[in-house]
Amino acid sequence: MSWGVSATLAQSSAHPHYHPMTDSTDLTGKLLIAMPDMGDTRFEHAVVYMCAHSSEGAMGLIVNKPTPEIRFSDLLEQLSIDDGDLATDVRVHYGGPVETGRGFVLHTSDYASGAGTMEVSDGVAMTATLDILEDIATGAGPNRSMLGLGYAGWGPGQLEGELMRNGWLVCDATDDILFGRAAEHKWTAALKELGVDPLMLSASGGSA
Repeated sequence: MSWGVSATLAQSSAHPHYHPMTDSTDLTGKLLIAMPDMGDTRFEHAVVYMCAHSSEGAMGLIVNKPTPEIRFSDLLEQLSIDDGDLATDVRVHYGGPVETGRGFVLHTSDYASGAGTMEVSDGVAMTATLDILEDIATGAGPNRSMLGLGYAGWGPGQLEGELMRNGWLVCDATDDILFGRAAEHKWTAALKELGVDPLMLSASGGSA
C-alpha cells in the first residue's frame, strides 16, 4: 500500500501559499470548533488548527481525528526511513479532505527545517518536508508534534460564510489540544476554552 506522501513531503514548500491578513479577521493560529449542525460529516466534531488565512482563502489541519489504521512506524517504512532508533511515536491524523496523500507535520517551534518550515504563530510551526520525519525518527525532531495526511481548505470568502452561518466557533489554541494524545476529548476541551458547555449546544442553532 502506498499513501503517496513521499514526493509531497520531500517538496520544500508542500503547503498552500496564502498572504497573511493584517486585520482582525485573520484566524491564523486559531482553532475552529465544528458545531453539531454544520452539515458536513467530514468535519463532525472536528477541531481545526488554522495554518493560514487570508482574503485568498484558508488552510488548516484537523487535530482530533487520528487514523489508527496508519501507524507512524509503517509510514516511515513506506518512505524508506530507518526507524530502528525511533525515539518518539507520532500519531498520524486525518488532516482534512483535500489532497489526503500529502503529509503535514504540525509542531512546536523549537524545530525548523530551513525553507520547509512555516512559522504559523508564536510557538507553533508546520513543516511539509521529508527531513522532519527523518529527524523525528532519530530523536532530533521537535519536542511535540502531530502528523496530518491531507488538509482542510477554503476558497476566498468560503470560511467567512461558514462562520456567519454558525458552522464554527473560534478559540485560542493550546499545546494540549494541538499535540495531546486524548483526541476524543479535544472537541470538548476546545469548547471549554470558550466557557461553552457541549451539552448546552443547540443542535438547531449551532450556538450556546
